[in-house]
Amino acid sequence: MSVWTLCAVPSSAFAQLTCPDYASVANPPALQGPARRNFRHAGSQILSWTHPPYHMVHDQIVPVGTQATVVGKFDYSAVLHKDLEDEDVHVYIMGSNTPGWQYVGEFRTDSDGKIFVPITRPVGEYRVTMVVEGDLSSATGFLSVVEPGRQTVLFDIDGTLTLNDFEAVGDYLGVSTARAYPYAVDVVNSYAAMGYQIVYLTARPYWVGKDTREWIDYQGLVDGHVHTNPYGDGPIPPNTEQYKTDYLTYLLEDVGLDIVRVYGNATTDIGAYEAAGLPKSETYIIGEHAGAEGTMPIQNNYLQHLNTVVASTPDANCTPR
Repeated sequence: MSVWTLCAVPSSAFAQLTCPDYASVANPPALQGPARRNFRHAGSQILSWTHPPYHMVHDQIVPVGTQATVVGKFDYSAVLHKDLEDEDVHVYIMGSNTPGWQYVGEFRTDSDGKIFVPITRPVGEYRVTMVVEGDLSSATGFLSVVEPGRQTVLFDIDGTLTLNDFEAVGDYLGVSTARAYPYAVDVVNSYAAMGYQIVYLTARPYWVGKDTREWIDYQGLVDGHVHTNPYGDGPIPPNTEQYKTDYLTYLLEDVGLDIVRVYGNATTDIGAYEAAGLPKSETYIIGEHAGAEGTMPIQNNYLQHLNTVVASTPDANCTPR
C-alpha cells in the first residue's frame, strides 16, 4: 500500500476497514479493583511509604490476529525509580467489544519491576489498567488492534506539539505540563475525528512515559498510541533518528499501517521519516527547520495549517464502528 498520497487508493479498497474506536476508551467507568493485601516483602511496604508511585504501562499497537504483550513497569519516585520487585499486580481491560472492565489476571513483577501481559483482542482500542495489590496504586496504558491498511497520521511531540524541545533542554521534570503550540491540539483531534489512527512517536526516554501520557490528557488530546524510546541511560537518548526509523519500519511493515502524513520539528525527524520511505510532500516540519530538505513548512503556529491543509484533507477511508 502506498504511503505517498492521501488519495492514492480507491475508497472501495478500504470498504471493510474499521475506523479507530477512540470513544470506547474515553470516560471509562469506575474500576472495582482487587482487595488490598499486604505486600509480599516488608521492603516493598517501606518503599511505598517513603516514595510516591511512578508506574507506567507501555502502549502497544499490533495487527489484528496477533497477540500483544503489554508491559507494565512499577517503581517508586519519579527521580530515583526504585523498582517494585516480586509483588503482585492485577490487570484489567476495557474498550471496543468490551462493555465495562474485564479482569485479565494476576501477574508478579520481576527484578526490574516489570510484568508482561499477553492479550489478544479483536480490532479496536483498549484501555489497560494495572493495580498493585499491596497499596492499590495503579497505571494505565493503551492497546490498539488494527487492520492492515489503517490510515494513520503520526506526530512527534517535543518541539512539534510542544513549544520546547525535550532533547534540547533535557527538562524532563516539566514534561507533563509543557505548553503546546497554538492550535496543535485542534490539528491532532481533527484527524482523529476524521477517522485516522493517531500515533505519537517521541524521542522521550521510556521513564518519562507516565508524564507523557499525563501531558496528552492535560492538553485534551485524543488518547492515541504513544511510543517512547526504550533507552534508559540518561535524559537525552543519543540514537533518536535510528530509534524512530526502526519503529516506523515496525508500524509500516509489521503492523501494516498506511502512514499518510507525519509531523516533526528536528533534523532527526526528517531523517527518520525519509529513511522509512515517507514522502517529503506529506512531511510537515515546524520550528527552525520548517521546510528543510524539501519538507512542508509550518510557520509559528498551527492555525493556518488547520484552516488549509487539515480542513481540505478527506476523511479516512474507513467505516465508523
